[in-house]
Amino acid sequence: MRRTDAPVASRWLSIALRRALLSRVNTPRGLNGADFAAERAWLLIRMGEADAARALVQSVDVANYTPKMFQVAMQAMLATADPGGMCPMVRPALDSAPDRNWRLVEAICAGLDGDPSKAGPLIDASRRRMGTSVDVLLAEKLVGMGVSGRRAVTIEWDAVDRISAWRWGLAVASDTDVPERLYGTAGPQLRYWRATAPMLGLRDRAAAAEAAASQGVFSSQALTDLYGEIEAQEDASIAEVAVARDLRAAFTAATAADRVERMRQLWDEAQGPRATYSRLILTARAAARLTPSAEHSADADRLIASMLSAGLDRAALRWKEIAPRGSDGWGMLLLAEPGRAVAVDDVEAYRNRVDSTNGAMLIAAMAGMGRIPTGDGERLMRASGVEFGAANAWTRAIAQAADANQPGTVVLLAAVGMQSRVWEGVSPEALYHITRALTQVGLDGYARMIAVEAIIRL
Repeated sequence: MRRTDAPVASRWLSIALRRALLSRVNTPRGLNGADFAAERAWLLIRMGEADAARALVQSVDVANYTPKMFQVAMQAMLATADPGGMCPMVRPALDSAPDRNWRLVEAICAGLDGDPSKAGPLIDASRRRMGTSVDVLLAEKLVGMGVSGRRAVTIEWDAVDRISAWRWGLAVASDTDVPERLYGTAGPQLRYWRATAPMLGLRDRAAAAEAAASQGVFSSQALTDLYGEIEAQEDASIAEVAVARDLRAAFTAATAADRVERMRQLWDEAQGPRATYSRLILTARAAARLTPSAEHSADADRLIASMLSAGLDRAALRWKEIAPRGSDGWGMLLLAEPGRAVAVDDVEAYRNRVDSTNGAMLIAAMAGMGRIPTGDGERLMRASGVEFGAANAWTRAIAQAADANQPGTVVLLAAVGMQSRVWEGVSPEALYHITRALTQVGLDGYARMIAVEAIIRL
């Protein structure tokens, strides 16, 4: 967990990993329970799952915290922009894991508790030790908010060249605007924290929420709800309201043709592959409400992709007779249908009509999930250049975890095999081993959705 680079490429694998990390599991032999929880929470934070990480650290009694847990708990509270959440930890943290940030937290908590006689000397002492950096000024601003504005502080960002969890968490908590340029200095995780921060304005959250949806941090329903709030509360002239109105029309327009046209408009205005995928997630429930019709065959690929991006496989499978044979939509439905053995001719029909990467991905996933006979799968993979027989430490580890029926370990090792910010960094060989192991431990639903995601996003 500590060495895994997150976020990972796949939305659906990220969802599976979040659920695995939050599961109630026995602490491995030789580890401290709080340290084990801390490592899981730290990975969740790096995935952008701030709320999940916070829930995990709060599931451990503060009396049992270790230095590692104090460190991670601070990060979880900052990721959720809740410095007050650190107050129950501050005294034991100073006793067991003292550092300058916990001294600042002590001052913040005294201020939030309305105790200026304690908060003032503490923040003054931190100023003497640390100077007037933006980190100290943000803490001082929070102290001032807690003691009725007796310490008015102005935050200047001109000399600040990067944003950190500390700076972001305290800025949001103190209602301090963070310059947009600084968001580019942080990893994508911070954008996902931004999406789930309820104290931020709806417009501030909208673009971040679409990115978070593409990573699995935001659900399709949550994204739809957010745009519903934007339409109800924001100025009608802003761009986000136009998106919200198009989304509403995708659900409620008088004719199916008009609803599809509004969805098409939302899809086409997206800039870049991640934004395009986010818009498919946004329209998933609207697409699921359509009655399958040959009238929409030209849009079948994107309608099917939209539904499957949110896991609406039953609704998508109603379009089996509409999607042209060999098309991407047709290939997605082959992958999405649970438990169905697939004819080799169908697999070859898809491979012969699409680019070599998508063809190799579908074949690798079909072979991994056991949906085609083993001999045919190996023959097709060889023909597509998939080196499924190559072995290394990772392939051996994930196979061993699958043989031992350890689903949580399989999910974690699958994430190790998808340490890429983009799908282009995921090989067909990796997809083969991941879908094979997931299917073997009973997580075939995730295997199907990850395989479909490969077709959608490549």
